[in-house]
Amino acid sequence: MSTSTSTPAPTPGTLPVLGLTLGDVAGIGPEITLRTLLEHPDLREECVPVVVGDAGALRRAAPYVGVDPDVIVTLERAGDATNDPGLVEVVQIGEPMPEVPIGELSAVAGDGSYRFVVAACDLAKAGEIDGIVTAPLNKAAMHAGGHKYPGHTELLAEQFGVDNFSLVLSAGDLYFFHLTTHVSLQQAIAGITPQRTDDVLDLVSAFADALGRPGTPIGVAGLNPHAGENRLFGDEDADVLEPAVRRAQERGIAAVGPLPADALIPQAVQGKWELVVVCYHDQGHAPFKAVYGDDGVNITVGLPVVRVSVDHGTAFDIAGKGIAREASLVLAARRAAALAPGWDAVWRTAQRVEA
Repeated sequence: MSTSTSTPAPTPGTLPVLGLTLGDVAGIGPEITLRTLLEHPDLREECVPVVVGDAGALRRAAPYVGVDPDVIVTLERAGDATNDPGLVEVVQIGEPMPEVPIGELSAVAGDGSYRFVVAACDLAKAGEIDGIVTAPLNKAAMHAGGHKYPGHTELLAEQFGVDNFSLVLSAGDLYFFHLTTHVSLQQAIAGITPQRTDDVLDLVSAFADALGRPGTPIGVAGLNPHAGENRLFGDEDADVLEPAVRRAQERGIAAVGPLPADALIPQAVQGKWELVVVCYHDQGHAPFKAVYGDDGVNITVGLPVVRVSVDHGTAFDIAGKGIAREASLVLAARRAAALAPGWDAVWRTAQRVEA
């Protein structure tokens, strides 16, 4: 594969450096990472992408997508990246991983996916990268590897020592903030507390302010059908969400609701709402993925560094077949590159809110 381009890439020092964690190497992470970096050379005009992971896993995946393994090179540090569109530049994390069966749950791969994320957080803390982009990990594999986290979001929050954060699904100008995520439905209901609702509404407002969109209305989805229908279908909407919306309004936040989710979410898709708060994982994820598919990404708001992820899983069923689509990872990298330069304002605003 040629390393030359008709238009030289911008100087790496002028662009945000993004750490792309490789995810679970038994899944499609290595394949979509290679395709993202080698089949989309224009991405290098927006950022300097550096893989945080295992070069050996990428080289093993290279034949699946028709890539010469020799274009995969290791770096001593992220700052050494050349941003050559014909190379995949990797910060090797630990010793090379042993080969793991492709498409199968592996404790070794689960441990690796954990280590890659921790290493990326360390690079961000050291100022070596400006953002983190995550390929998918497998939660069961990570647990088998000894790391008992519900997912990326909670692991990242622990690494950065933050308590107030939210998983945010985004497509274009639409953002779905989540009150709860990777917990059972019973735990989600218990987790929708007055404090948590206040915290997330503050995060949404801080995010809107930092993006130059202060005063944007925030639609809050009800927990129960018809937002409780005047307590006919539960008390949580009246007892927790309504008072939280009123308190937010008193703080100058343009919160509205709670509104029936089956009305609010279609309205958001049609453009009436840009900022939406949903109560639990599937209330946000199911309709979002049904509508946006590969056009959506997952942003973690509340961290001191921007983190954007694909909105799909490890896809063990197609791993190694060379058919995995990289569209969501490309979009995640582009979104991280766009957000990274202004992310400090998001972080500082959120910190002021928490204080």
